[in-house]
Amino acid sequence: MSRPSPPDRSPTLGLLLGLIITLSAVLAYSAYLTWQVSGLRKLQTELVDRNRKDSLQLLRIQNDLNLLAVAMRDMVSNDEPYPLTAWSAQFQRIRNDLDDAMRLEAGFSATSRTPEQSAFLTSSFTQFWDAVDRVFALAQEGREKEAREQIQLSLQERQAALSTAVARLLVQNSESEEQAGQRIVAIYDRVRRQVYVFLSATLLAILLTGLSLIRWNRRLFARMAELSERRSELAQKLIATQESTLRYVSRELHDEFGQVLTAVGSMLRRAATHVPESSALRTELQEVREVTQSTLDKIRSLSQALHPVMLDEAGLESTLDWYIPTVERQTGIAISYEKQGTPFPVDGAAGVHIYRVLQEALNNVARHSGATQAWVRLRFLPNALELEVEDHGAGFTERGFSERPARQGIGLVAMRERSELMGGKIVFSRPPEGGTRLHLTVPREKAESYVKEDHSVAGR
Repeated sequence: MSRPSPPDRSPTLGLLLGLIITLSAVLAYSAYLTWQVSGLRKLQTELVDRNRKDSLQLLRIQNDLNLLAVAMRDMVSNDEPYPLTAWSAQFQRIRNDLDDAMRLEAGFSATSRTPEQSAFLTSSFTQFWDAVDRVFALAQEGREKEAREQIQLSLQERQAALSTAVARLLVQNSESEEQAGQRIVAIYDRVRRQVYVFLSATLLAILLTGLSLIRWNRRLFARMAELSERRSELAQKLIATQESTLRYVSRELHDEFGQVLTAVGSMLRRAATHVPESSALRTELQEVREVTQSTLDKIRSLSQALHPVMLDEAGLESTLDWYIPTVERQTGIAISYEKQGTPFPVDGAAGVHIYRVLQEALNNVARHSGATQAWVRLRFLPNALELEVEDHGAGFTERGFSERPARQGIGLVAMRERSELMGGKIVFSRPPEGGTRLHLTVPREKAESYVKEDHSVAGR
């Protein structure tokens, strides 16, 4: 006997480990992606948006400086009819707006700006306004010529220096914004590449897992098919052995014990002819003869029950015509037997299987159902043969219909095995009146090919 192959290792542990690794990778990458997006949002908020707001304030400052330049040009013009003190209110308005813009700009100043640049801008404005105050002080003292000279020599140069510094800051902000844009594009490109790599790795892992599952499932189904085939062969051999044994025992009972008892009966009958009719011995011989005949009848009945010879000689239909009334006499159960359709030959092993299914079903009715009536229906259909056995007794529980074959009785398992050997199908159900209904369907070509292929149990 060949050594059985070791059981295949279940892939459950490997698949579970792979699932855990995949989920961990997804979570880790999701956290990393969230961190990247947060950094990108922070960069955009703190640098780009801040630069834009700072640039708006610098443009506001530059505009005020341009207004100051225009005003100082008019102040030193020889065509100016107004005294310098008349410009004081306009300078004050511009100064207030510049102070407000400087205050806001200090809050939005770019991170790339050095403290020296901020200090230079603040000190330059302070010196500019100090010079403005001195100019207007000279004008109030009536020294307008000297004041105009101060405007030309000091204020205009300071204004030009401030405009240049603000312009440089605007250029610096523009360069910082451009660099930030490049960094944002680089981050987007890096994240996109990482997403592609991660998706490719994930798809590869899914593909490998799927291929592994397909490979394992193929091995599993091949193993199941092999076990099913071996189980079918074993069941067929067991049933064939059982039928061969029953046939042998039936023949031995009929031939050996039947002949012996028949001979004993004949000897008793001859012996009785030599005894006077009034003798008590003649009466005793008659009683022994009756017991012998009763035993002979029981042995013949048992022989037929083990394997009816009629099944081999007359076929399934005639055997059922004989068997069902016999069961009625033995059990006292009224059996309604119906036949439908045009009969076709069913004999050999298929006939034995169908007969055994009916025999087991009626035995279950007699032993377990408690019913007093049963129905047997044999239908010869164009493409199949159907056998139906029904009773309205105790029946199965709801759980019994759905139980696995391993947990059902031996008789039910045997019936299922026989139906599978014929390529048929057996179904147990509960009729509306209660009890149990057995429905066996055997394809006609299967039954006929079963006979034609000479799969008779007699030859096993």
